[in-house]
Amino acid sequence: MSKYIATAAIRGSHAIVLEAEKTLSQAIKELGPDTPVAFTNTAYFLPTIYGYTGTKVQTLGDMVPIMEKARSFLAPVPADRLWLPYLGETLDAGVATLFAEEIIMGVRFVRGEQPERMPLNGIKVQTSEVSGAFTSPDEEVGAGRAAAAQSNGHYTLNGPIDDIQLRTWGIQLVDGRMPGFAAIVGCAKSNEVAVRIVRELQRRGILIFLCGNVNGRSIIHQLLEEGVQLGYDTYTVPFGTDTVSAIYPLGFATRSALTFGGMTGGQARDILLYNKNRVFAFVLALGEVDDLKYATAAGAITYGFPVIADTLIPQILPTGITTYEHVVSMPFDEIEGKDDLERADRLVERCIEVRGVKIRMAQVDIPVAYGSAFEGEIIRRDAMLAEFGGKGGITFEYLKMADSEDVQDGRVELEGPDLDTFKEGANVPLGIVVEVAGRKMQKDFESVLERQIHHMINGAEGVQHIGQRDIAWVRIAKGSYQRGFRLRHLGSILHAKLHADYSAIVDKVQVKIYTNKAKVEELREVARGVYNERNIKTANLTDESVDTFYSCTLCQSFAPSHVCIINPERVGLCGAYNWLDCKASYELNPTGPNQPIAKKGLISAEKGEWESANQFLYQHSNSTFNRLTLYSVMDAPMTACGCFECIMMLIPEANGFMVVSREDTGMTPAGMAFSTLAGVAGGGQQSPGMMGHGKYYLVSKKFIPKEGGLKRVVWMSANLKESMESELREACQRIGEPGLIDKIADGRNATTVEQLMAFLEEVGHPALTMESLI
Repeated sequence: MSKYIATAAIRGSHAIVLEAEKTLSQAIKELGPDTPVAFTNTAYFLPTIYGYTGTKVQTLGDMVPIMEKARSFLAPVPADRLWLPYLGETLDAGVATLFAEEIIMGVRFVRGEQPERMPLNGIKVQTSEVSGAFTSPDEEVGAGRAAAAQSNGHYTLNGPIDDIQLRTWGIQLVDGRMPGFAAIVGCAKSNEVAVRIVRELQRRGILIFLCGNVNGRSIIHQLLEEGVQLGYDTYTVPFGTDTVSAIYPLGFATRSALTFGGMTGGQARDILLYNKNRVFAFVLALGEVDDLKYATAAGAITYGFPVIADTLIPQILPTGITTYEHVVSMPFDEIEGKDDLERADRLVERCIEVRGVKIRMAQVDIPVAYGSAFEGEIIRRDAMLAEFGGKGGITFEYLKMADSEDVQDGRVELEGPDLDTFKEGANVPLGIVVEVAGRKMQKDFESVLERQIHHMINGAEGVQHIGQRDIAWVRIAKGSYQRGFRLRHLGSILHAKLHADYSAIVDKVQVKIYTNKAKVEELREVARGVYNERNIKTANLTDESVDTFYSCTLCQSFAPSHVCIINPERVGLCGAYNWLDCKASYELNPTGPNQPIAKKGLISAEKGEWESANQFLYQHSNSTFNRLTLYSVMDAPMTACGCFECIMMLIPEANGFMVVSREDTGMTPAGMAFSTLAGVAGGGQQSPGMMGHGKYYLVSKKFIPKEGGLKRVVWMSANLKESMESELREACQRIGEPGLIDKIADGRNATTVEQLMAFLEEVGHPALTMESLI
């Protein structure tokens, strides 16, 4: 252990613990010990403290014993003339630092100082360069969000990752699209280097957390000055301009273990090992490393996260707490490379090597960057060259199987004018026809591959894609056009990605792109006929019509005992995979997470229980569970990882169930918000009376038939009722209860059991007269 690092870290820890003590003391004096403390829209209280100690910090007074514990972790600062192997004392100091930083952030929340409002100091942030979200082609919500983010000469940073986003990212964390995360602390050598580092990480799909500064200047300033989009949508999240905000990435890591790993507060060793072995994160320290950064880095190392610095600092190269090296120094100007951009590339490569991050990247030959981090990019109207589809536009996308002799692999044809001829801001017709040939290709796989067009095109920097089929909407940024991007590159993307991702069933790909209005309209009608045929076939695909279900164990990298079993009439609980997806996945990877389960040994048709499914569950849940029913929530329901779109829970007083959306942050009649409920149901657990599920399971004919189906739903998140209104009304009509949706309460009229019961009795909900569930 480097004495220099140990001395700096322990010294930094002493300083930040003292600062936290003073901050807390002053807050208690002014506000009182009973003042509530919470990180907004997150579970697990102050998560790092909760993970390490099991203490639920809910008030300022609850922080006092935590500060005493932090103080107890501090060893004396090493004497100048004495050298010892200071590893234990340094790691303890790191933990004390994390506790102190989380206490400081908790107090800042109480005082309304979080999320941080960063002074722009002359930085001009254009609304077209700030990430947001569109809800419809004519409503650019992101622009309003951008304006709110930079009011009165300030830019509002992120604060801790909210639970909705954590769970939304869950499937990307486990399927390889998001292979790890980088906590970048400090300031790069130049703006150009800062952008290059972020782009190289984005290109690899790595989630990026930004915090800290060097002499008052942060990488956040550098990226905003260069117009880089920051936010959830682009995997680039700005937490704060001081080192204390680095506690948020470590809180995120702790919450990952609690959310997906089925752990509880106080299981410190298990949580740390979980992160070392399953969460591939690292710290990249840019610029000067001071005492507090050393102390915070020591805390990160306890999680198994190595630290890589672009300055000359002592190194800790032996393995142990981390998988490979602990601390690596790469003085930027000494990195081999012809210029600073190449040195930035080498720095990123070294970070990935030291942490052992496994990267899956397709080589896509286009003139702009490509990677999953660009999928959330928003191209605002004043930044776009042209758009296709959207309000008043005409567009379609259609993928079809073809005979091998009719497909010339790699061929991309454009019929009609290209981007060079369009008037800036024009809405142009667009048709994309993808023809695929392969010995193992099946007609059923057409729709599976076609749905991937959205993700594939969206991966290009400066290209926005929303929707699918004949409601797709595409925008191309001026900047991408200026760098050489043309419509043929859409075909290049689809050719490269279909080969990279579906090589087991795809042998040849050719793409035809149309911008001639008459031709687009003609072919759109052909495509619509095929869409309708597929819809009819999908509607007729039932559990009884197949002899095989499929497993999905993708989330076992985070929730080791979780096993999803997907049948035609029930999507995966994350909502991302259906039966056809799993069938195609098995063809692609016969030893992968989607394995066939033959329907053998029927035990109960009513509950949906088969011996073969039970055996598979036992063998693949680490022998944790031995029974599973597909059609019941009360008897051996499916396990839940943490990525679920909804949670269903029994409300005994109402003789029915409530369904809570992960996008709902409000209170429920159970006395718990979604994040708390998810902590009970997730982590690979099986909880009778409580179950995670995909939102479209609600309108399935196989929705909990053992308990009575949709008639048992007595409360539902308002956003679900609104976003799925037509589908829910159709399902209610099908079961002979056309007015049922209006009899289901939501957060606008009931957040307690008493309010719920009053509402149900007033409207005459059928669950009140059904057979008792208990």
